[in-house]
Amino acid sequence: MDNSSGVGVLDKAALVLSALEAGPATLASLVSATGLARPTAHRLAVALEHHRMVARDMQGRFILGPRLAELAAAAGEDRLLATAGPVLTHLRDVTGESAQLYRRQGDMRICVAAAERLSGLRDTVPVGSTLPMKAGSAAQILMAWEEPERLHRGLQGARFTATALSGVRRRGWAQSIGEREPGVASVSAPVRGPSNRVVAAVSVSGPIERLTRHPGRMHAQAVIDAALRLSEALRRTG
Repeated sequence: MDNSSGVGVLDKAALVLSALEAGPATLASLVSATGLARPTAHRLAVALEHHRMVARDMQGRFILGPRLAELAAAAGEDRLLATAGPVLTHLRDVTGESAQLYRRQGDMRICVAAAERLSGLRDTVPVGSTLPMKAGSAAQILMAWEEPERLHRGLQGARFTATALSGVRRRGWAQSIGEREPGVASVSAPVRGPSNRVVAAVSVSGPIERLTRHPGRMHAQAVIDAALRLSEALRRTG
């Protein structure tokens, strides 16, 4: 067997998972794709099903299981957080404002990383803070590329409109002026995962006196650059 690790059962399990990457498979097609004996292919597929790495579709065919998606999401999140520190610090230094990274969690968004301004007036959002999805430029970013039904639901009671989100999609960044908190302005841009889905929002925020009523004019490019750096880190494998 090519790519042998010396641990036979793991090599065979990897063959089964690789075969399922192409889509749903009956036991017969699994045997054909892997070259494994029928009883071996069956035993491994059922064992992997026990660990949720393999599942069954409506026709009873074997498919990749939900555990793989959970592990992939955790790996992506770890890579995102590992890269976030230096990227946010650079963004803070370039703009002179506090920088944050937000991820969506149900109907809230959570600050998963931040680089605070070193002195003067700050808009501090501590790591771990949960904020609503109804206001703020990061909320606009995390909402703008959602499927229509979820988008429609999310807009109920929001401080921004469908038209505003259409503008966000067109520009590739969002701004808010006193939307989440009076006197605070912010600019955000999307971080995209390997499948191009928006997985996070990078933001800078600070007092309107400094960011003005057109914060995007000042900082959109720097925020977009930071978001692109994080997106590239997520696209790199390993």
